[in-house]
Amino acid sequence: MSRVIDYILNKIVKTGDLKVTYHTGRTNRFGDGSGPPVHIRFASRAAELAVLSYPELKVGETFMDGTLIVEEGTIYDFLMVVLARESEEDSPWWIALERRLGRLLRRLHQINRKGKAKSNVAHHYDLSGELYDLFLDGDRQYSCAYFEDDSATLEEAQLAKKRHLAAKMCLEKGQRVLDIGSGWGGMGLYLAETHPVTVTGVTLSEEQHALSQQRVRDRGMADRVEFRLQDYRAVPEKFDRIVSVGMFEHVGVGHYREFFEKVRDLLTDDGVMMLHSIGRFDPPGRTNPWIQKYIFPGGYIPAMSEVISVIEETGLLITDIEILRLHYAKTLAEWRRRFMANRDRALEIYDERFCRMWEFYLAGSEVNFRNQSMMNFQIQISKKLETVPLTRRYIDPAEDALKARDGDLIPRHETAAE
Repeated sequence: MSRVIDYILNKIVKTGDLKVTYHTGRTNRFGDGSGPPVHIRFASRAAELAVLSYPELKVGETFMDGTLIVEEGTIYDFLMVVLARESEEDSPWWIALERRLGRLLRRLHQINRKGKAKSNVAHHYDLSGELYDLFLDGDRQYSCAYFEDDSATLEEAQLAKKRHLAAKMCLEKGQRVLDIGSGWGGMGLYLAETHPVTVTGVTLSEEQHALSQQRVRDRGMADRVEFRLQDYRAVPEKFDRIVSVGMFEHVGVGHYREFFEKVRDLLTDDGVMMLHSIGRFDPPGRTNPWIQKYIFPGGYIPAMSEVISVIEETGLLITDIEILRLHYAKTLAEWRRRFMANRDRALEIYDERFCRMWEFYLAGSEVNFRNQSMMNFQIQISKKLETVPLTRRYIDPAEDALKARDGDLIPRHETAAE
């Protein structure tokens, strides 16, 4: 069995310095010897068999269980080596077959009707708020930051992300804004603090809703900002502007038409929407099985072709698209660094298996954005051709004005206890 693993690793590991020790004590090396050395060890024959049979699920599970041990380097280093150039052609037939089957069955895994959507959200977002404070910025922005330059801190980049989206929304005095997937409230509060608008945010997470409402009360903004524990499909009003950041990944490909038809119904005739989501450069695929099981049940990262075609079919107009390439890789690198620096505290909140799970999640996600064709997109949508300016030259002045107002502001997260 270890010889079969040798054969596969020899096919996919062409660069790097990987050493693998099997449960029998036999060791083999792979790659060209470049880069930081990585050494993993299998603690049992069962772990080897599991990884061989279903690597996309079992590498993560054996790492969580402690039967795949990283002796030198980190799990991030290991994933960078083995995922540096993998393609369908490099995979054994049984793994390629599982991937094709996963694509065929993906709609079954992405059923997000109202009740199911809430339970899927709770699986991830109703974890301890203290966990998120260990690695997110002070505003708890849990989505791709926008690094205006390489020297930007995470806090500066998350503030820049909010600025960038706000500038594209063409906000005007007195408008009503809807934030679909409002999280802990940072985006909605920022829009209300920087523009004379009213904001309604909706989330399915009870933890997020409680904290976002507390933040509204603490800032004395209840007359202009409201966060609801509500499915976006149940929102009855119309809005001049809609923003959605990091929520579309949870919609599910079978619900895209439903999503954009609801957006169409929610927008006024002169309305504008900004959609910020993870996407893929590759054609349509399916969700990684480990992510599906442990992190984001019901989630899916769309190809641009899947999103654009549905927008076209619902009669909405795409007025701008921007692709953010390595911004999420930089965001995840900082999240991972902060989590590992605070790992002992995470261990006090949960347990060792959870900490390994979270480390694998952050490391694997970063590797995907560096090596596996993942990116972020921002799509601006309207109902009329003339609603937004005809060129993109309005964005920079709007951002500059917000930046002058922000100054050196770094958002600080207020907990309910404060």
